Amino acid sequence: MSFFIAEALAADAPIGGTGPGLDIFIIVAFALVFYFIIWRPQSKRTKEHRELIASLSKGDEVVTNGGLIGKIVKVEEDYLLFEAADRVLLKLQKGAVATALPKGTIKKI
Repeated sequence: MSFFIAEALAADAPIGGTGPGLDIFIIVAFALVFYFIIWRPQSKRTKEHRELIASLSKGDEVVTNGGLIGKIVKVEEDYLLFEAADRVLLKLQKGAVATALPKGTIKKI
């Protein structure tokens, strides 16, 4: 029967195989890449946005996440009254503010 089926022989074990040290190094390297490329920048942006929301006050000119530009008329605990145009007032959550603009930006637009 050996004429049709090749005999299976065990292969010799590699002499300098990878040890557990290389596996741990790869895991640590992956964790560092994850930290510096994904987690750290995201937490920095979150912190900056939290500080922006805390510093909002009446008269600030802001851009919302939806792209609206306007002036803050009234600030409440979780909401703010936003003037998008003359006599057009919108009530927004504070988290909807994307960025603050320098004073006088709306007049220039």
